[in-house]
Amino acid sequence: MDGAVKAHLKAFLAYLRGNRGASPHTVRAYESDITQFLAFLPLHNGRPRDGQRPEDCDVGAIRSFLAELYRTHRSRKTSARKLASVRAFVRYLHREGLIEGDPGALVATPRIEEKLPAHLEIDEMSRLLDTPDLAAPLGRRDRAILELLYASGLRLSELVGLDLDHVNLSGRMVRVLGKGGKERVVPFNTSAERALRAYLKDRPEIEREALRQRQGPARPAPRDAPARPAPRRSAVSGPLFLNFRGGRLTGRSVDRLLRRYVSMCSARFGISPHALRHSFATHLLERGADLRSIQELLGHAQLSTTQRYTHVSAAQLIDVYRKAHPHAKIR
Repeated sequence: MDGAVKAHLKAFLAYLRGNRGASPHTVRAYESDITQFLAFLPLHNGRPRDGQRPEDCDVGAIRSFLAELYRTHRSRKTSARKLASVRAFVRYLHREGLIEGDPGALVATPRIEEKLPAHLEIDEMSRLLDTPDLAAPLGRRDRAILELLYASGLRLSELVGLDLDHVNLSGRMVRVLGKGGKERVVPFNTSAERALRAYLKDRPEIEREALRQRQGPARPAPRDAPARPAPRRSAVSGPLFLNFRGGRLTGRSVDRLLRRYVSMCSARFGISPHALRHSFATHLLERGADLRSIQELLGHAQLSTTQRYTHVSAAQLIDVYRKAHPHAKIR
């Protein structure tokens, strides 16, 4: 890759982090997609890698890149995402005066078949919440995780990023740092509050047990050694959800434990933490919550995103229509 083009890519990624507030995960995705496009340019124009220029990111190159994605059997969804990354990059090049026009805007987006995310019905959700073993501390932790995911519709990254001081138990509110560094406050219900209180009683013991496992068998201290006080930590510091090693629980671990519990109580497949977020939105909508309110709770920038998370049956739509339309009530 030409050093100049690579420098422009680094500047673009820095712009995403600093000006757009993009998360590290988003920045890595952009970097991967655009690097793939820039590596394709020599194949398209026949010039060596070190001879590529910003103006080589033209309409023909973008269309050929998209065709190459189709040829290698990339899905339409993946192709559309990579095209969006390339569009953002060439738009940045245009804004910086490095190219003329906006070639990405002249390339059509692949048509994507909209698929509703998987979600659980209310009785399935109740069975899932009752599955963890409440006789064990980690079972009570898992119950608190499932309750909070369903009660607040959090993203997986938002859940594992929570610290102790982000949760207001008495007010039943949680402060969340969402996409783009945007903060929002989301309520949760009394069931989630009870599960969190039960887990928080166990949390110090989980932390102490993890410390004992790391240190190994205790050795007797010399008789003349002075007693060393244990390090003091703030009662409101540290991650909310701990793993058995005493560290912050990862998203992969939450995904794994959720799928295990689903397999124990249901024959459903494809249920992920995101499916609980979708269940949260669906059940609110079915009980009369408006899309704008659900949009705020989910932390969506656009209402169109919220609409994709919701699922309304035809029977429910007919019922709403009959209740709401004045002429539908005429016998």
